Amino acid sequence: MTERLPATTSVRISLATFDPGRFAEVDAANKSSSEYLTPAIQQLPGLVHYYVAISPQGSMVHVSIWDTEEHAQQMSHLKEMVVIAAEELEAAGATFVRPIVNYPISWTPSDEIQF
Repeated sequence: MTERLPATTSVRISLATFDPGRFAEVDAANKSSSEYLTPAIQQLPGLVHYYVAISPQGSMVHVSIWDTEEHAQQMSHLKEMVVIAAEELEAAGATFVRPIVNYPISWTPSDEIQF
């Protein structure tokens, strides 16, 4: 089943890198941060999907899909993300790539977005 998304859909990508030798520390901090980030993110209007992936090779990515660019920008001001989680993950060894970028969807090989 294909989900219909508005033409205003925006994808937010947050990337962090870390020494692969610190994978266990970063993974633990990532799991810990999910306990307070999940409810905070779920309360934000416009959220379509949110995914977090972490690689033992030394990188982590947060990919979120929002109905508009404006709603995607909420993440830049979410205290649980920009202060608490960032500090926890950085203390574990993660370095975030800045700036975090929001990408308006420009095309898709499926019919899930109505342009």
